[in-house]
This record gives sequence, C-alpha cells and structure tokens, in this order.
Amino acid sequence: MDIVCRDHDTLVFVEVKTRRSLTFGSPAESVTREKQKLIARGALAWLDLLGNPDNILFRFDIVEIIFEEDVPTFHIIKDAFKLPEPYTY
Repeated sequence: MDIVCRDHDTLVFVEVKTRRSLTFGSPAESVTREKQKLIARGALAWLDLLGNPDNILFRFDIVEIIFEEDVPTFHIIKDAFKLPEPYTY
C-alpha cells in the first residue's frame, strides 16, 4: 500500500503501479490476489490504529502509471478490489 487518503467520507488505501510498456500486462494486473491480501492486511492494521470505528467507509484503489516515450499516463481504478472475506479487525 503506497498511499492512504480520503475521498470525501471514504478512507482510501491506494496501490500505485508503474510500467514502461504493456508487454507484460497492465500495471493493475500485477496486483495479484496475494498482493491484495497484503494490502488488505495493512489496511486492517491501519483501521486498528484508528480504534476500529464501526461506521468508517473504506475502499481499495489502484493508480496505474504508464510511461510511453517518457510521457506518463495516469489511470485511477476506484474500488479495484474488495476486502477478502472472511475478515476481522
């Protein structure tokens, strides 16, 4: 997890992935199930630090950065994946 921020009333956990080409797939495709579990574990630890509020809204976003001829293109994938279930915090 690279960034923790807010989008209005939602806490957002963001993974940023970059690529110089799409030869090996999109940046988002590199966020595997295992990587999602690691990000989710970090998010749950963050929520624990906040005292595990019952009414907090949160989501997982991915920001893709693709450099083509050294020019970056950004793409934000909101709600890119859900928290794997079952989960507790």
